[in-house]
Amino acid sequence: VQLQAFGGGVVQAGSSLRLSCAAPRAITSVFNAHEMGWYRQAPGKQRELVATITTSGRTNYADSVKGRFTISRDNARKRVSLQMNSLIPDDTATYYCNAKQGLNLSWGQGTLVTVSS
Repeated sequence: VQLQAFGGGVVQAGSSLRLSCAAPRAITSVFNAHEMGWYRQAPGKQRELVATITTSGRTNYADSVKGRFTISRDNARKRVSLQMNSLIPDDTATYYCNAKQGLNLSWGQGTLVTVSS
């Protein structure tokens, strides 16, 4: 599954931002069969899980973003989104979307989010 992530930018602390990840070339049924996720990697740090959403819509979040971020998927549009509210400087990172089916993983290109204090 080829993924295209977009929506990053520079915002002030306390602001909101919405990231989206699309799979325009994927067959809808193929997209629907993948668990989708968002990960992030800050400078000098390892990539970490932000949020995932299963094929049935069950969500999972990193403790650091619970209550602030919301992941959702639109299967008809073959898109997964990450609504990020109450952003803090520690959220600054390159965000990557991911599609997983069994052992198969696909990554989109990153989109940079910078939160200034």
